Amino acid sequence: MTGSPLDTLDPRFSTILCDIWGVVHDGVRLNPGAADRLLGWAGEGRATILVTNAPRTADTVRAQLDALGLPRAAYRGISTGGQAGMDALKKLGAPVGLIGTRADRLDLERAGLRIAAGGFTDLACAGLDERRDMIAEYSAELEALAARDVLLHCLNPDRVVMVGASAEICAGALADAYEAIDGRVCWYGKPYPAIYDHALGLAGNPPRDRVLAIGDGLVTDVLGAARYGIDCIYVTGGISRGEGFPPGFARQHDLADWRPIAVVSSLRS
Repeated sequence: MTGSPLDTLDPRFSTILCDIWGVVHDGVRLNPGAADRLLGWAGEGRATILVTNAPRTADTVRAQLDALGLPRAAYRGISTGGQAGMDALKKLGAPVGLIGTRADRLDLERAGLRIAAGGFTDLACAGLDERRDMIAEYSAELEALAARDVLLHCLNPDRVVMVGASAEICAGALADAYEAIDGRVCWYGKPYPAIYDHALGLAGNPPRDRVLAIGDGLVTDVLGAARYGIDCIYVTGGISRGEGFPPGFARQHDLADWRPIAVVSSLRS
């Protein structure tokens, strides 16, 4: 690990908000050097909070990381988009609809939510189910929901993630399709501020100039950091598959002259 901006981070960065999927692992195994990097930062006294758009609870994500072999000493806490959404849905006090897998349903029920087959006004969208792997297959269901003015709660704003070498469609793509037919969507996770507020709370609410975000998603990790007012390192080896930071990104998103403080291919380099 020599010659990388990650080797000599500014000491002012006491808290690191690190994306998981694409940065720490690829959905199948830990990325080379990721555990060593996180453990190194922990040894320097930095607090790493893993921040993910996964539509699951922090406990479920922690169990997945345990199975992949990531030491718990490598991070201080986990903040998920799914947890933020579930907490909001529980406050409704009513059963909700669901688009997602059986595992998603179990996760929501363990979090205290009741799932209804019909008559609901709010729906949790955790991602595609086991039967349909194309967005077009959901068209009739989404149109019926929009006709009833059901509010879709998107628990994962990612549009796609890489599972090994394969692309997997996420809940954000369904939410996009729902908005395209004038359906109402409430978004959780990056780039929205609630997940950053939660993550910083886990780290003891440090000032934002002492926080560094690391991620591979331009419209989630990078845009979220920019809008939240924290520095960011962009990882190109995940979902962007080696593409550099787009020169027109700041202009496209009205970010003045903002840009990441560094661009790296992985946590190892």
